[in-house]
Amino acid sequence: MSEHVHIAIVGAGFSGVGAAIRLRQAGINDFVVFERGEEVGGVWRDNRYPGCACDVESPLYSYSFAPNPAWSRMFSPQAEILDYVRRCAGEFGVLPHVRFGHTIREAAWDPVTKRWQLSSSRGPFTADVLVAGMGALSEPWVPGFRGIERYAGQAFHSARWDEDAQLDGRRVAVVGTGASAIQIVPRIQARVGHLSLFQRTAPWVVPRKDRAFGPLERRLFSSVPLTQRLMRAGLYVRHESLLLGFRNPWIMRVVQRQALRYLHHQIKDPQLRERLRPNFTFGCKRVLLSDDYYPALAQDNVSLVSAGIRELVPEGIVDTEGQLHELDAIIWATGFHVANPPFAKYVRGRSGESLAEVWRGSPTAHLGSMVAGFPNLFLLTGPNTGLGHTSMLLMIEAQLELLLGVLGEIDGNDTATVEPDPGVQARYVQQIERGGQGTVWTAGGCASWYLDETGRNSTLWPWSTHAYMRRAKFDRGDYLLDA
Repeated sequence: MSEHVHIAIVGAGFSGVGAAIRLRQAGINDFVVFERGEEVGGVWRDNRYPGCACDVESPLYSYSFAPNPAWSRMFSPQAEILDYVRRCAGEFGVLPHVRFGHTIREAAWDPVTKRWQLSSSRGPFTADVLVAGMGALSEPWVPGFRGIERYAGQAFHSARWDEDAQLDGRRVAVVGTGASAIQIVPRIQARVGHLSLFQRTAPWVVPRKDRAFGPLERRLFSSVPLTQRLMRAGLYVRHESLLLGFRNPWIMRVVQRQALRYLHHQIKDPQLRERLRPNFTFGCKRVLLSDDYYPALAQDNVSLVSAGIRELVPEGIVDTEGQLHELDAIIWATGFHVANPPFAKYVRGRSGESLAEVWRGSPTAHLGSMVAGFPNLFLLTGPNTGLGHTSMLLMIEAQLELLLGVLGEIDGNDTATVEPDPGVQARYVQQIERGGQGTVWTAGGCASWYLDETGRNSTLWPWSTHAYMRRAKFDRGDYLLDA
């Protein structure tokens, strides 16, 4: 027999926990959070690599309804962020709703019962509403290099860090130069015998300017909460102002001159400096923050490998120039399935087609949240809700208000199903397309993970978060409603 719940939330990271909190605050308690792991935290539970930290300031990278006066630093480390999510889940009464160790394997809409049929690792469930809160950075991606199965040493993805890995004094490769790699490299460089960093594209790196919050500041945040809210407001305005550059690449060319000066100051070797010089406009790929990445690369036990990877052999990696790099361990800092989320293959709508089949490699959704043909399905951090300039928590909270609007229609008006009008969704996607034209993400001369397999930017929201907050309101006229 299937157990029935009114609302099924999949994932207990920032999105899923936030959804559960807002449901409880709205007086809705008939919901379950399905979490495949054994604790909450999502991406901050799974990523435990050395140096893991947020690249958005902590007062802004937190729920607006749950300020944390105890942050130790401006940019909090992973353990602190995980503790924050745990604490919020406990204090807001979410944990009794969480089913740990429950992996949702498939979700299919039943047009007869007007319910979602869920197949989980612990048995079947049904739900009136399905909220997908798995997040865009939940499924690690490792390129399918030739011979990868033949490599005889240790190998693991940064998001699945092997605590037992023997790195001290060993020959270690880090493959990738994204946000994870620039945090890992400085932390392991002094430990390893030799570090080979495989760089496909040199990223833009700017100073992190991290600092600790002093005891006086933390006491002030705690005793006068307005002070932390003012800091959050200031950070919000500063980050939103960055959007002007992302929307106008010529401004970014001015900013990137400062980044080049930083590179010149940090790297004295002119040949290494030239290999670390990006060949695309600042902001086209994710801008990385670090004070110690460049100094680590300048050390004698580090080699920057700019040649591509041809294949793996038992001894290590053979690059495209034919050189063998003998290795004891490989760390894949190669990112995640973002534009082609694996869960899309397992969610089937009214027609029986999966999200992946409907999207055909280019995800779309009305307001990045609901998809025509998939009744009562709500996507948190869905297509074109990602950000390149500020905190994702801002978008998540805006989506949660939209979710409450949808649930208000279902629960308050005897409505059985809600889904976007296909025409409204198509017009919205066209607006997103027009909004993204000419931005640095599409005109900056790079191939980033923001782009899907069709070359379309299906990841980022092209305007301000304030614009999304204004737009993400439930309007009955935009939806097909079925009693």
